[in-house]
Amino acid sequence: MSIRDWPAAERPRERLLEQGAISLSDAELLAIFLRTGVAGKSAVDLARHLLQRFGSLRRLLEADQLTFTRQLGLGPAKYALLQAVLEMARRHLAEKLHRQSALESPLVVRDYLKSMLRHEPHEVFGCLFLDTKHRVLAFEVLFQGSIDSTTVYPRQVIKRTLAHNAAAVILCHNHPSGISEPSPADRVVTRRLQEALELIDVRVLDHFIVGEGDPLSMAEYGWI
Repeated sequence: MSIRDWPAAERPRERLLEQGAISLSDAELLAIFLRTGVAGKSAVDLARHLLQRFGSLRRLLEADQLTFTRQLGLGPAKYALLQAVLEMARRHLAEKLHRQSALESPLVVRDYLKSMLRHEPHEVFGCLFLDTKHRVLAFEVLFQGSIDSTTVYPRQVIKRTLAHNAAAVILCHNHPSGISEPSPADRVVTRRLQEALELIDVRVLDHFIVGEGDPLSMAEYGWI
């Protein structure tokens, strides 16, 4: 049966308009993105099939182009559309972050860093550069590493901090393993960067580790 033949109250698009996107399941949200199904499968049936194939919505969203386009009902056009949607979401979060003080909007900071780093297959290290009122000047990924480590050079962090004329920074890196707990090396690097940046009167406000779930704040645990 086509979705068009379903009662209006059960159709994903109509439910989204009436009740909001939060009321829909992963499969229903994906079905709206897909728009149409394939022979023998409605858009919702196809969405459920794809979620089963990938294992989760996140894995589908983070799939590379080759893996994505090999699946039933998907192709280059759908992949391009998905990348555009994801980039719009990242830019929306960036705009929200630039309008507010980073310290006054911790959830926005977490969401933004998660959107920038969680999909990375290798460990990367970045910085949010802030002005004297803790508003975001820029975000940069400064170092890229392997599946479980990356090398951080304080000299380069200082160079980019001075380039942005930043008064404070928020450090961040991801753990592709999904475990957000900081390693001993993470804590050592944080201390080294704090000491180096203090020499140019720049504060390290926090160091977020992005894994599964919400990013871990080292400041909240008293490690900064």
